[in-house]
Amino acid sequence: MTMPPRLRKFALTAHVTSSVGWLGAVAAFLTLAVAGLTSQDAQMVRAAYLAMELTGWFVIVPLSFAAPITGLVQSLGTTWGLFRHYWVLVKFLITIPCTIVLLLHMQPTSRLAGVAAQTTLSSADLGGLRIQLVADSGAALLVLLVAITLSVYKPRGMTRYGARKQHERGDTGVGSGRESTTSTPRWVKVFGIIVIVLVLLFVILHLTGNSLGGHTPSGG
Repeated sequence: MTMPPRLRKFALTAHVTSSVGWLGAVAAFLTLAVAGLTSQDAQMVRAAYLAMELTGWFVIVPLSFAAPITGLVQSLGTTWGLFRHYWVLVKFLITIPCTIVLLLHMQPTSRLAGVAAQTTLSSADLGGLRIQLVADSGAALLVLLVAITLSVYKPRGMTRYGARKQHERGDTGVGSGRESTTSTPRWVKVFGIIVIVLVLLFVILHLTGNSLGGHTPSGG
C-alpha cells in the first residue's frame, strides 16, 4: 500500500529527524564516554557518567525506537518496500541489532552512573566497563553512519523477491532496468565480510571488558 504524498512527506520528515537525532545523541554519548575514561578531574568524570545515563534513557532509547519504526513505515508505504532492495534490507538488519545491543548496555551505563554518583572513580575502577562503553558507542556511531549513507546513496541491487515482484507487476520499479538482476551485488558481499569482522571485534572487546570490569570501588 503506497502512502499519499502528504503522509509520505510527513513520515519521511519523522524518519530523518529521528535518525539524525539518534546519530547526534550517540555522538554525544561517545564524547562523554571518552571524557569519563580519560579525564583526571573527578568532578568531570562524575558529571560525564551521570549525563550519559540521562542521555541514554531520555534521548537515545526513544530515538532508537522512533527511527526503525518510522523507517519501517517509510519502506512499507512506498514503492521501495522492505525486502525488495538490498540497501533497504541491509539498513533494517543492522539497525535492529543496534537497538537491541543499546538496550542491553543501558543497565551497565546506569550502574556506572550510580557508582560515580556515590564515590570518586579512580582510573582503575571499573576500567573494563568504561572502555567497553567507549567501544560500544563508537561501534553504534559507525553503524548509524552506515545506515544514513545507505539512505543517501541507495546502492543498486534488487533481491530475488524484489525482482519477482517487479516481474509480476511488469514494470521496472524504482530506478532503471538494471536493478532487475537477481545476482548479489558486490557491495553486499564486501559489507557482509566487514560486518563479520566487526562482530568478532565486538565480541572480543565485550569479553575483555567483562574480564577487566570486575573491580568495584570500595570507598569515596
